[in-house]
Amino acid sequence: MRMSQLYAPTLREAPAEAEISSHALMLRAGLIRKLVSGVYSYLPLAYRTLRKIEDIVREEMNRAGGQEILMSAIQPAELWIESGRWNDMGSEMFRLKDRNGRQFCLGPTHEEIFTFLIRDEVRSYKQLPLLLYQIQTKYRDEMRPRFGLIRAREFIMKDLYSFDIDEAGLERSYEKMYEAYCRTFERSGLEYVVVEADTGTMGGSASHEFMVVTDTGEDLIAKCSKCGYAANIEKAECVAPKGLNADRVEIDGENPKEVITPNIKSIDELSSFLGKSGKDMIKTLIYLADGQPIAALVRGDREINEIKLKNFLSAFTLELADEATIMEVTGGPLGFSGPIGLTGIKLVADEEVPFIQDAVVGANQRDKHLINVNYGRDFSADNIADIRKAVEGDACSKCGEPIEVVRTIEVGHIFKLGTKYTSALGATFLDENGRERPMIMGCYGIGVTRTMAAIIEKNHDEKGIIWPFSVAPFHVTIVPINIKNSEQKAAAFKLYKECLNNGVEAVIDDRDERSGVKFNDADLIGFPIRITVGPRSLKEGKVEIRLRQSGKEIQVPLGSAVEKIKTLIKEAVIYEDRCSDSGI
Repeated sequence: MRMSQLYAPTLREAPAEAEISSHALMLRAGLIRKLVSGVYSYLPLAYRTLRKIEDIVREEMNRAGGQEILMSAIQPAELWIESGRWNDMGSEMFRLKDRNGRQFCLGPTHEEIFTFLIRDEVRSYKQLPLLLYQIQTKYRDEMRPRFGLIRAREFIMKDLYSFDIDEAGLERSYEKMYEAYCRTFERSGLEYVVVEADTGTMGGSASHEFMVVTDTGEDLIAKCSKCGYAANIEKAECVAPKGLNADRVEIDGENPKEVITPNIKSIDELSSFLGKSGKDMIKTLIYLADGQPIAALVRGDREINEIKLKNFLSAFTLELADEATIMEVTGGPLGFSGPIGLTGIKLVADEEVPFIQDAVVGANQRDKHLINVNYGRDFSADNIADIRKAVEGDACSKCGEPIEVVRTIEVGHIFKLGTKYTSALGATFLDENGRERPMIMGCYGIGVTRTMAAIIEKNHDEKGIIWPFSVAPFHVTIVPINIKNSEQKAAAFKLYKECLNNGVEAVIDDRDERSGVKFNDADLIGFPIRITVGPRSLKEGKVEIRLRQSGKEIQVPLGSAVEKIKTLIKEAVIYEDRCSDSGI
């Protein structure tokens, strides 16, 4: 490809809309252009990289026994109503009606559609297991699209669905996909962490996320450097205090005492006013769980993990109560809720709460708190559970060492769905005894466009993108210093044609531009290898080869340049394949 003909409109400065490095660099390097918020057009360079990522995904899915199909992005509402998710997805789902008033949606995911496909076609256990996948565009009406391709409303995704006869079969399929995902991301040049995750609206018994650690990530994970434990912050387990005794009633010390706390609503304000630490306080929050009020109690310096609380309650919906509900339930305004005297409402306390001695709590009256409050003597909870958010320095739930909390980008997610969708949609099979049973299902997603963004987020410098060889749009750019110089032009085009004849993906920068402009664009776009054809080296019959990642420069004879390039590419590919096979 000639650079003069390549549609790659580079920019000197990042547009104001760019929030993170990958977004800015994709815009500056001419990879993408925004159509509307959260919707992008992929220009030639980006499209070539996306196709390479897709090829890696296909190879690994096929290697694991997957079969590729392509489903419609337009899905009828009836199947979502059958599964019970038509309302669950809420405003995130793009909904539409045809001319006859029939309801449809633009697919945000495809569990229902794949289950519908096989429920009337697969009838015998002999037809299972089955692993079907597609690479297709998905649509989600994000409330706040951001970070370029990281949180978009239209994106490319690989989703595979496994159907098995029993839980043991699901375990085998899950393990195959787990290993395939590891190989996929390794081959794509990504360092990743696999973490335990909440299943969310997808449902099922377990899930794992594949996360890329980056300072600009929108997800938080807790990880332990000693034992390797890692979990999404929504799922991360907190360690219960030793010797937990929720039934203790004999407490020495003073009885609860009312104190006036005028216009103080926050823990920080209360801490300053009373001269007490947040660790000495109990925070009481009123929630509506499926419309019913509940009180959640946590230590003052902690935060409620609403996902944990929702899962513990087995609630369909969970939201903070409004001030009118709080007043009705507690008798006091927002900011002064406490556990003493609450009746007709379930109290769920975090595991740390029973161990707070002489605590400060809300008095359920405006401008009043209680001190000297102790669990077991002055109040008790209906349930004690792990409902707090894990924070940096907390003890690892597996080995007890301090955990680290880091930002990440999710690039893949796998789920054990069980029979959630197959039971709801009637996808059954006849076992070897002729009994009808629901299929056991798993689902496995990779964000293809998000993976491209994550690769850039992890592989760039102040000059631009640094593509891994496996996904680079082109491997080589050939840069003649002066295209008007006949000797340089002839040598550059000779080298270019030799590259093409030897299967090397190359671009020749034949633009009549200053060398600095060409070098800057080469670094910005991120070609792994740059070959400079200049007057000094040509006098010696040589060209200069520069590696984008290391910055290393070497001079080689013009006649052997292509062989050297092929060797460099081969060594890079062999290394990437070795990483994939060995799990480096």
